[in-house]
Amino acid sequence: MLGFLVRLLPFWVREPLLILVGSVFGVRIMYLAHRDGAWMPAVIGLVFLVFTAVRVHTVVRALRARRAAAPASAADGAATGTAKPQPQSQLQHSAEQRPTAQAAPAASAAAEKEPNAWGQAVAAVVVFAALGAALWLGPQLLPADDDGTSRPVSCADGEDEELPSAYRKTPRAVTGDELCEALNRPDLARLLGTPAETATAVSGTSGTAPLTDGKVAQPEAQVQSDTYTVHVSVTYNHLSVAQYVKLMEYGEETDVKTLSVLGRPAIFASDHTMKIEIDLGGSASGGPVGQGPLARTLSVALDAKDQGGYYDITVWSTSGALPTDSALLDIAEKMLPTLPERTV
Repeated sequence: MLGFLVRLLPFWVREPLLILVGSVFGVRIMYLAHRDGAWMPAVIGLVFLVFTAVRVHTVVRALRARRAAAPASAADGAATGTAKPQPQSQLQHSAEQRPTAQAAPAASAAAEKEPNAWGQAVAAVVVFAALGAALWLGPQLLPADDDGTSRPVSCADGEDEELPSAYRKTPRAVTGDELCEALNRPDLARLLGTPAETATAVSGTSGTAPLTDGKVAQPEAQVQSDTYTVHVSVTYNHLSVAQYVKLMEYGEETDVKTLSVLGRPAIFASDHTMKIEIDLGGSASGGPVGQGPLARTLSVALDAKDQGGYYDITVWSTSGALPTDSALLDIAEKMLPTLPERTV
């Protein structure tokens, strides 16, 4: 039915339409065949391109026939026109010059020889093949920014967020958004030893410390990638790192190491994260709270005099693997100078 309707179309509508459809489908199918590495679609695409070349040849022949018929019609019209009688001497003179006058147009026509119709058809196929090659090789030749490569996610803009009163009462307290911007560094993955990765999720919150009735500001930020999750929090309380170390000794904590970071007291400690299972099958409660993978934390005092408050930089992974302590030190040395120091 479709073929019957196409045959009813005028020649100069049908042929360009078939050329357009054949070229588009041919190039597209050839591209899919190249992408999937299948030979059958490639054969089908080649058939479309050959069909298109035949239609191009047909149109070129029709155009040449139309151009050849136009001068012939003009010559016939001139021959049927009336001519003014001329004297015998003038007729003899014109007869002598007529061969020369007829030879000039013949020579001009020979000089302006039209290109071969098959050559034009082959040129059209070459153009279609070039378009197909551009589609195939485009993703490899384009710059990295335009090839669809995923980019690191950015922190949310929380300018309209109303901060708790604890932030107004704490001098130079950073917000969760500012902490997120400081943590979500372009070189964070390199510092963790996974330079090929990018952040898949980032967040920042401007909350308060638990059990303080909202009186102690505690902003938090987190950056998650395929391998590691890094969490940073700042607690603006009066607990010093020295007192924190004594609490760990009292609790018989292991794998604890004291050091100095940027001239400030600091401490390394390890602890397990919590694993919570949530049952989405319709039951009222999920599974019990279990022990998650091990996490490594670097706590650094807010100032060199250790007058209270500290940064916690924690990293963990679902596989349980951890980066070296030097990675956490590098993150702290890069990030902490970008945050305002606590005013005494």
